[in-house]
Amino acid sequence: MDQPVIKIENLVKRYRDLIALDHFSIEIRKGEIFGLLGPNGSGKTTAINCILSLLSFDKGTIQVFGQEMRPDSYDLKRQIGIVMQNVAVFDTLTVYENIDYFCGLYIRDKARRKQCVEDAISFAGLEQFRKFYPKKLSGGLLRRLNIACGIAHKPRLIILDEPTVAVDPQSRNKILEGILDLNRQGATIIYTSHYMEEVEQICTRIAIMDKGKNIALGTADELKQMIKKSEKISIEAVVSETDIEKIRQLPHVYDVTSHSQQLFISCSGGRHNLIHILNYLQQHEIPFGRVYSELPTLNDVFLEMTGKELRD
Repeated sequence: MDQPVIKIENLVKRYRDLIALDHFSIEIRKGEIFGLLGPNGSGKTTAINCILSLLSFDKGTIQVFGQEMRPDSYDLKRQIGIVMQNVAVFDTLTVYENIDYFCGLYIRDKARRKQCVEDAISFAGLEQFRKFYPKKLSGGLLRRLNIACGIAHKPRLIILDEPTVAVDPQSRNKILEGILDLNRQGATIIYTSHYMEEVEQICTRIAIMDKGKNIALGTADELKQMIKKSEKISIEAVVSETDIEKIRQLPHVYDVTSHSQQLFISCSGGRHNLIHILNYLQQHEIPFGRVYSELPTLNDVFLEMTGKELRD
């Protein structure tokens, strides 16, 4: 098996009385698009800054490409691209000049750098905007410029911190397609986002952090199997409190509520929950209208594991 691109063991980071990372451990494999999720204050940004050796830590080890990461590990840092949530480009430089500047921090050979800049412009779909200044770009184009600046030097490891926040659907699709393309070209990617549909769409594995700890790790399907809720059912129906209690006693049903002429049922396990519930309604001559059945989402996983809404 290939050596992990990132290996973190028992990482502890304290800010006085606050423990930002509490014996945090994780391995990220070569070629993964690795989703790193957590509510605000969970330790995601602290973990990323420790990986980049921008923060010191109190205990633990961090290896990147099999080597210990230190503040002066410049050979390692040249192989990393970072795109943070806040756009970081120069307003006084054009699109081309911005990408050329950031690429020049890593690549000094002019001919090679020129080709890398052209590749980044093409990758981000900025061909028609190369002479534009950032203030003239839309929010989506500005995000794409920000990404182009971070990946122009063709890094082996790319860290993307909410790269699609507040962009239009067309730009979001362009960015996601670009991330998949970077991955196909061989880059390992760490991806953070509050948009769960994006994470489920592109990430090969996902870790959920809370209170500085890694509380769950796996594929999207594996994470969904870790929680109690396996199916949410809603039915247009008017039922009595007695019926609610009897439905709650059906196999695999663990929660039943009713309001606004809607019956909401949460099930744990089981393959024929909806059939059992509809049979009960028919047997007791309870009329019903529209029926919806929904499998758990990543948001359900997140909420059950952390007790917090994902978009907090």
